[in-house]
Amino acid sequence: MKISVLAAATALATCAGAAHAADIEFWYGNTGNVETAIKAQCDAFNAAQSEHRVTCVGQGSYEVGMQKAIAAYRAKNHPVLIQFFDAGTLDLLLSGAVVPVQDVLPDVNWNNYIAGARSYYETSNGKLYSQPYNSSTLLFYTNKTELEKAGISKTPVTWEEIIEAARKLKAAGHACPFVTDGDTWRVLEQFSARHGLPIASKHNGYDGLDGEYVFNTTFAAKHLANLVEWRKEGLVRLNADTKAGNYTAAFNTGECAMMEGSSGSYAASAKAFEGKYEITVGMAPMYQGYERHNTFVGGASIYIMKGHDKAEIEGAKAFLDFLRHPQQQMFFTAATGYVPVTNDVLDVIAESGEADSPKYATAAIGIESMNQPHTPDTRGIRLGFYVQFREVFMEETQKAFAGQQTMQVALDSAKKRGDELLRRFEQTYKGAKLP
Repeated sequence: MKISVLAAATALATCAGAAHAADIEFWYGNTGNVETAIKAQCDAFNAAQSEHRVTCVGQGSYEVGMQKAIAAYRAKNHPVLIQFFDAGTLDLLLSGAVVPVQDVLPDVNWNNYIAGARSYYETSNGKLYSQPYNSSTLLFYTNKTELEKAGISKTPVTWEEIIEAARKLKAAGHACPFVTDGDTWRVLEQFSARHGLPIASKHNGYDGLDGEYVFNTTFAAKHLANLVEWRKEGLVRLNADTKAGNYTAAFNTGECAMMEGSSGSYAASAKAFEGKYEITVGMAPMYQGYERHNTFVGGASIYIMKGHDKAEIEGAKAFLDFLRHPQQQMFFTAATGYVPVTNDVLDVIAESGEADSPKYATAAIGIESMNQPHTPDTRGIRLGFYVQFREVFMEETQKAFAGQQTMQVALDSAKKRGDELLRRFEQTYKGAKLP
């Protein structure tokens, strides 16, 4: 069964009606193929029914969209719906500018959402504030063709197996066995989540604004120190070490044999491999002896902004219902590589006869990864000025990779600077309580 956005729209023609007509705006931050898919869904919604009309407006990035939305909110000409990314969740929760989506749509089965996606955007008390939309998580990619050339017949699943494979690849003459960019989301956040490690106290901030960073004292510090040593050994490469200058491009061209990457990277990698290499994709690797927990969701979700009349809210509800439909999620996954956000989509994919299609390759794996057992420390990240902290972490750890300081010094410095950001944020919202 081939799912197109127009076919999905036709199938949904009766589900988006409402009592009052409204013209609403949806602001989003994506570009490229994701923007193309978003525009297609907006057009499909408008074609599927006549009660409401959505105008989808690209902002060029999540950050720009947020800045414009704040200014528009103050001027009282803000959109009904805005898409914002994972790291800015706390800002939206404390902004006073959004309405919890669970309050607006109380009859939706929100428990059908993937656990790792739902928990990231819900309050400490379990109320969902936004509807997960373009969701990704961390996966492990290998160039099976290159691994087999080096005598590696089994895809590694642990870090110990990855390094063993990397040594075989190097011995076989491979210049780039494993590649990463050292991004905070990949090497700290996702690593900590699936190993059940806290990034900060107060359960990563879910229990209050007065937390502090602790990642420099957890097993994550050992892993990052390992990455430094493996790079010295020639087993791990960073962006600057590759001919391509970018870790995903280096993997896609066959320069590097293994990488940790977003599920959203799959479509480009699979296309680049066509006729050249065989690709494998699985859950991100674990260290032996650690129980696997859920990975965090990446990407973004959609918020309903305050200050709109009943008809506009009805339009927003209809559009969110439309996007939530399994056929729309299937279209979006096939077009972008993002992971479906509700558990029932896997059943629909299975019934479609295309469960083994490359366009759905990340769906089951991504959902399985985010549905692993969770703890209070793997719900998500609820830390102030976290966007800025990601930059601080990268700045300090890149110095360690460059040999300018040890990794432990880098992590201690990132913790100190991160705590300063937390205290500034706490002071900014003095007296505020987390919803």
